[in-house]
Amino acid sequence: MSKITVKDGTEIYYKDWGTGQPLFFHHGWPLSGDDWDAQMMFFLKEGFRVIAHDRRGHGRSSQTSEGHNMDTYAADVAAVTEALDLRDAIHIGHSTGGGEAIHYAANLGKGRVAKVVLISAVTPIMVQSESNPDGVPMSVFDEIREGTGAHRSQFYQDLTMPFYGYNREGAKISQGIRDNWWRQGMMGGIKAHYDGIKAFSETDFREDLKSVDIPVLVLHGEDDQIVPYHVSAPKAVALLKNGKLISYPGFPHGMPTTEADTINKDLLAFIRS
Repeated sequence: MSKITVKDGTEIYYKDWGTGQPLFFHHGWPLSGDDWDAQMMFFLKEGFRVIAHDRRGHGRSSQTSEGHNMDTYAADVAAVTEALDLRDAIHIGHSTGGGEAIHYAANLGKGRVAKVVLISAVTPIMVQSESNPDGVPMSVFDEIREGTGAHRSQFYQDLTMPFYGYNREGAKISQGIRDNWWRQGMMGGIKAHYDGIKAFSETDFREDLKSVDIPVLVLHGEDDQIVPYHVSAPKAVALLKNGKLISYPGFPHGMPTTEADTINKDLLAFIRS
């Protein structure tokens, strides 16, 4: 397996396929690089080099007990991009991975990043506070912590329903997609997943968004039950110097999987623009 060892000894697993302009995919919580299967295959066939890593504590990377914060996540990404000498790369992040992608681009990716895509992303900040009054109440994240820390196997099965919009009337449920989400989640370490809740819910990405001047595409489903549309996408794009927003009525949080044809088409248009 392809792995690099970062400064604190953590091994970061990655997939690196093809040639051409590199596309670097950042997965959501608590998943792995496998969540990008529909995009990796599509863009490989389109002639791109596609890379996806497993965040520390997730998937096939080390189940370290430390470093589960955005600064370390971004440093791990930097270590992979430098090891592979990626330049003119497009960084595409889903959910927590969107935060990771913009944090890396703003702080450690100068000269290496051409564009960024934020899909169903946790940017600019999720948790409710005085400066973010219409954010998600802390009690919601405490419930996620309880579910993850106490009975994550069942909690992860249950979470797939709102994640993919399968709890909506008329939804066509794929048990395979649900099982694959659960499989990815259970591959990772519980400590990493528990600590990662704070990282994705409380990290403030507003300065990161303001500081980047490269093109950034923001994609978000209007029926996202995990990262509500009104909390994220319009606020994020308003902070960007060179941002574009595409929203999708009825699409769920997990739309890169359930709506891959639409998402891939819009990604390809942006990448080639």
